[in-house]
Amino acid sequence: MTGGNSGLGEAISRAFGASGARVAVNYVTHPEAAQAVVSELQAGGQDALALPADVADPAQVGQMFAALDERWGGLDVLVNNAGIDGPRALGWEADPDAWRRVLEVNLVGPFLCAREALRRLTRQRSGVVINISSVHERIAWSGYSAYTASKAGLSMLSQTLAQEAGPFGVRVLCLAPGAVRTPINAAVWHDPRGLADLLGKVPLGRLGEPRDIAGLAVFLASDAAAYVTGTTVFVDGGMTDYPSFMQGG
Repeated sequence: MTGGNSGLGEAISRAFGASGARVAVNYVTHPEAAQAVVSELQAGGQDALALPADVADPAQVGQMFAALDERWGGLDVLVNNAGIDGPRALGWEADPDAWRRVLEVNLVGPFLCAREALRRLTRQRSGVVINISSVHERIAWSGYSAYTASKAGLSMLSQTLAQEAGPFGVRVLCLAPGAVRTPINAAVWHDPRGLADLLGKVPLGRLGEPRDIAGLAVFLASDAAAYVTGTTVFVDGGMTDYPSFMQGG
């Protein structure tokens, strides 16, 4: 679980632990938060460990997977969750280094982690890679061209890896949240006007909760979803259903 020490990653880590899985919680900052998640899982009787790595760094990613090999002899499920949205800027005003960093974390990072995971999963001829995408793999978002580009790229990366890994019995797919109540967007849902605007984009009329995403991630990794691969599963309350057309075109 990359980026497993806060927000959606933390919720997904807990959900996998509750299902009986061994959980590796990756982090790049706030090691105390990662250790808190690990300690909670261990207190519940689950085997868990915290693993530091910048997912955009191939050497650090390699060391992280080597640590998994040493501890558990490999893995069965990779959840690529680590991601950033970057500073808001119109495309022609964006800082190239900041723009590139978003792509490195959100697209190169999942590739590097999937690369290591698939080397192992294709060899054992089983396993699942779940890439946490976003509704913004489909919906444009002014001011965040790096983020939208990274998530659209992640979708096609997932489809291509699924095509490549399918003959080895390995599934690859995206899970795309919409507006979910997490610390990263707290400034929006704490502001009444911001919240009202956001809810106007969601036909179900509520924000998603981390558990809405976490439960589906566990399902998609399970044998109950054994025929699901090469696609994006949206969990967005209908945000990608063009709610502005609810009153006609």
